[in-house]
Amino acid sequence: MTVLSSKRFSRITLPLLSGFLLALSFPRPGLFPLAWIALIPLFVVIADQGPAKAFLSGWLVGLVYFGGTLYWIMLSLVRHGGLPWLISFLVLFLLVSYLATYIGLFAALFRYAIADKKNAGLFVAPVLWVSLEWAKGRLLSGFPWAGLAYSQTSFLSMIQMADFGGIYIVAFVVVLCNRALYLGFTGNGGRAESPVHIRWQPLAAGCAVFLLGFFYGAFRLSESFEGSETKAQMTIAVIQGNIPQDQKWDRRFQKQTLDTYRRLSTAAMRDSLRKHDLIVWPEAVLPFVFGTEAVQEQGLRDFAADKGVYLLFGAPSIGMSSPGKVSLRNSAYLLSPDSGQAAQQYNKLHLVPFGEYVPFPEFLFFIEKFVEGVADFAPGEDAVVFKVNQARVGTAICFEVIFPEIVRRFVQNGATVMTAITNDAWFGRSAAPDQHFSMTVFRAIEHRIPFARAANTGISGFIDARGRVMRETALFEEATATATLSLRQQTTLYTRWGDFFAAFCAIISISFLCMTWIKRRKKDAC
Repeated sequence: MTVLSSKRFSRITLPLLSGFLLALSFPRPGLFPLAWIALIPLFVVIADQGPAKAFLSGWLVGLVYFGGTLYWIMLSLVRHGGLPWLISFLVLFLLVSYLATYIGLFAALFRYAIADKKNAGLFVAPVLWVSLEWAKGRLLSGFPWAGLAYSQTSFLSMIQMADFGGIYIVAFVVVLCNRALYLGFTGNGGRAESPVHIRWQPLAAGCAVFLLGFFYGAFRLSESFEGSETKAQMTIAVIQGNIPQDQKWDRRFQKQTLDTYRRLSTAAMRDSLRKHDLIVWPEAVLPFVFGTEAVQEQGLRDFAADKGVYLLFGAPSIGMSSPGKVSLRNSAYLLSPDSGQAAQQYNKLHLVPFGEYVPFPEFLFFIEKFVEGVADFAPGEDAVVFKVNQARVGTAICFEVIFPEIVRRFVQNGATVMTAITNDAWFGRSAAPDQHFSMTVFRAIEHRIPFARAANTGISGFIDARGRVMRETALFEEATATATLSLRQQTTLYTRWGDFFAAFCAIISISFLCMTWIKRRKKDAC
């Protein structure tokens, strides 16, 4: 009876432990080494389970994992969405439950794939994990937030391999090392009833893969990605105005908001020893629709001309989403110091579900009644690259930066430096701004391209082509930061091939599962 109770207890506590370890590995608190052992409790508990029970164990891991990293969604819905606590909790629970399904599928498919194999799983586990995480980043508009690789942002030597296989090759190595440690210390095939002894083969394989990734990263960090002083650099200032969310669209504060950004921009240029090429203001920084306020817009053009600098900022705009239909767009504009030159414009490609549009409106027609300020925005069509002197500037708006494929489009269109503009005031002082900022590190490494990030309330700053944070501002304070960035000089394998590694893992997963199914059908027939 005691043994049975102990087993039931472990079936709950071990998945919970895996989930907590995964959540703790992400910013904040960012205890990234925990991710390298976080899946071991899950492997222990599913060792003697069938696919159905393994799914439930994996789902429980995901519930804690994603609940611990995405808790801030509930706070944002209450504070800025106007939803009651109960409904906000239910929304969070539904999202987390959906995301946890991918971890459940990982556990179930893994047990199905290796049920008849004593020593299999060392490479099956990471291949399945990558396949499902890739699917999570694409299905139903995609939500790659809290992908396993993002827990390793501080481990720069290990994540340099992202210039080859993106976030998915890093996740592959983390999962493989988890499985290697599990197999190495839990007996024959990792089954619970096996005597515990050290198995050196999986440990050696895991160590070899880890060291290969680490030394590749050390080599890449030692390289120089900079060009010459005179031909391949630009000086950028990012401005953080710290405008309270409840004032952003209040016309009484319109002049005050613009004055704040002009004042901070002037101070940043005055305090710098180098002439600025570009000033970057955050997403939707203008408290009006661009193109509707001639006086205010002329003031911005005059400011850019007077300072002799390009000015990049976010603002809503009006466009035609279809013949005869006018819609709002979340846009970025670039004003030239030549006041007679037309503004360059980029319209956000990937909109925020339930924040900028309601997906599946024929089924979710009631959502607008629950959420305050839900606007029906239309997406843009192309990753427009701005021309700033010799540089070509791409601009990711808000959570576009979490989608590797979107930044890749800018780089393929010729971007030599990237900017990210956002308003993270919605997140308060939660872990979300740190998580959001950390994902930019991977976008920089994937394409060896520097990033300048301007956020209304922070975190603003700069990241170089190695993924190193050059400057970083504090949250919820007025701030400016200036850096001289070296323009992108090379084209990485990831830029050329994108998520080919994840796609390859998906093909291997499907093939392996199909072969396993065929073999079992033949065995059952006999």
